Amino acid sequence: MNLLVLKLAVTPLLLLAASIAVRRWGEAIGGLLVGLPLTSGPISVFLALEHGPAFAAQATAGSLVATAAQAVFCFAYYRLAPRGWLAALAGACATFCVVAGLLQWSALPQTVLFLIAILTVTLALNLIPNHIVRTVRLDPPWWDLPSRMVLIAALVVGVTLIAPYVGPKTSGVLASFPFMVIILAVFGHRMIGHAAVRPLMRGVVTALLGFAVFFYVLSLTLTRLNLLAAYGSAILCALAIQVFSLYRMRVPVALPVE
Repeated sequence: MNLLVLKLAVTPLLLLAASIAVRRWGEAIGGLLVGLPLTSGPISVFLALEHGPAFAAQATAGSLVATAAQAVFCFAYYRLAPRGWLAALAGACATFCVVAGLLQWSALPQTVLFLIAILTVTLALNLIPNHIVRTVRLDPPWWDLPSRMVLIAALVVGVTLIAPYVGPKTSGVLASFPFMVIILAVFGHRMIGHAAVRPLMRGVVTALLGFAVFFYVLSLTLTRLNLLAAYGSAILCALAIQVFSLYRMRVPVALPVE
């Protein structure tokens, strides 16, 4: 029961914080936050607690696969955004599935998957420009944030329930599917327009460097250290990368339109 309460509370609250950050500081900072393992990280902890550290360690391969697929997802959504949110979402999801499927099929070791993820993220960062974007301050409907939190809570519970049936690697991919990114992108795209997509996607891709480091460190430590030390080490390494990424990102200020 305690784990269920955590599943229903932790990740939705993290999404709430990211959503508020978008409204307060703009899409680039929001993307930088949701690109972190805010969903997949808690799911990894739940997998380790419910199915053991070895299961969670194997799942990191799926998360590293999903890191490269997320970078491609962000680039595809950015390029298709002028065609509307539905076309952009469909194209980006299809691209994610193709890339994730190919990497899963390849059965590469985690170190190679980590290097592929870093190279893919670097390429995506070079292809998504970093320009100042002017956005409009909006007054979203009352159901906006609650609906986002319900969707993400359903994801966390769903992935941890089906994990024993689909296996650790597939669980890792499902846990790392960019649901948070989709929620923020579609809401922002529909309410502001495709101008909001570029800074969001660039912020997400920037954060994926820390995402990849987080799961690679877990792959090395989960079966060697206790859970607290393993996740603590992964968090510290990811935060160090994130601070450096934020410094290098030179996040543009989102100025309101008058």
